[in-house]
Amino acid sequence: MCSSRRMHVQELVLDNCRSDEGKIEGLSGAFVNLEFLSLINVGLTSVLNLPKLPKLKKLELSDNRISGGLDVLAEKLPNLTHLNLSGNKLKDIGTLEPLKILHSLKSLDLFNCEVTNLNNYRESVFKLLPQLTYLDGYDWEDKEASDSDAEVDGVDEEDEEGEAEQF
Repeated sequence: MCSSRRMHVQELVLDNCRSDEGKIEGLSGAFVNLEFLSLINVGLTSVLNLPKLPKLKKLELSDNRISGGLDVLAEKLPNLTHLNLSGNKLKDIGTLEPLKILHSLKSLDLFNCEVTNLNNYRESVFKLLPQLTYLDGYDWEDKEASDSDAEVDGVDEEDEEGEAEQF
């Protein structure tokens, strides 16, 4: 471990590990440089105990039991660009409202969540989260995301223009 107790790890995959009351052993705010975190099928029911990870861009949370409480993501993961919540217990559009605060969020995946069965699901989510470019891998015109757009590091001209407008 580094003498400063800060981790220089940028990617961490903890798929299929077990969480204990929403906590993953060893996962802490010491991972200050983490940009990609995968917690697929770890039994999470909440994101409340995620550590503050200011550089995290991509979070994989598919196949857990999360049903809400997404408001802490903006506080703990302010630079999130890609969020995968596929296979969770999200039932209504209102549950996604806290994601409005994640201004950098470009891609959201909700495959196999009950919310996808709602009438006008895609239109409602794009209206609620105008910063999104992709929902379930497709843009609002139903065009599939290219591999470069789906990558954390992929920056296309549209993103650059959008960032310039924010300053």
